[in-house]
Amino acid sequence: MEKNAIFPGSFDPFTIGHESIVRRSMSIFDKVIIMIGYNSNKKPFFPLDKRMKWINEVFKNDKNISVQIHEGLTVDFCKKVNAKFILRGIRTSSDFEYERAIAQVNKQMYPELESVFLLTLPEHTPVNSSIVRDIILHGGDASMFLPESLNPDEFKNYNE
Repeated sequence: MEKNAIFPGSFDPFTIGHESIVRRSMSIFDKVIIMIGYNSNKKPFFPLDKRMKWINEVFKNDKNISVQIHEGLTVDFCKKVNAKFILRGIRTSSDFEYERAIAQVNKQMYPELESVFLLTLPEHTPVNSSIVRDIILHGGDASMFLPESLNPDEFKNYNE
């Protein structure tokens, strides 16, 4: 049986921390689907099609990593694609508490589902999409926080 995982998030934008979690998880899972979802608590900054394009660019040579868009509950998406694992990155203890609560609710809604938490690399602990967005919004150089395969100039048009 294939071990397929979903890595859900808004990825607005996709950072080096996200990339690291996905790449490191490939020693655990056969396939990872990066699920770009909608977070009702956040207003999107980058267009959905751009986020999908950028993530596909990062993993263009990885046949076991794909990107899909989903609106609705993550557990419903997991059922739809027959994934039994949700992958999440943990940077801090507050991340853990937040993710633990979601994982426990997901488990009640879909008992076959397991949540797998990977700790971020120490150098990625302060990196999150909100901070990277803020750097871009104010015209700063966010390239050190974005995957190397992406062209940082593509992000500059969004700071106006």
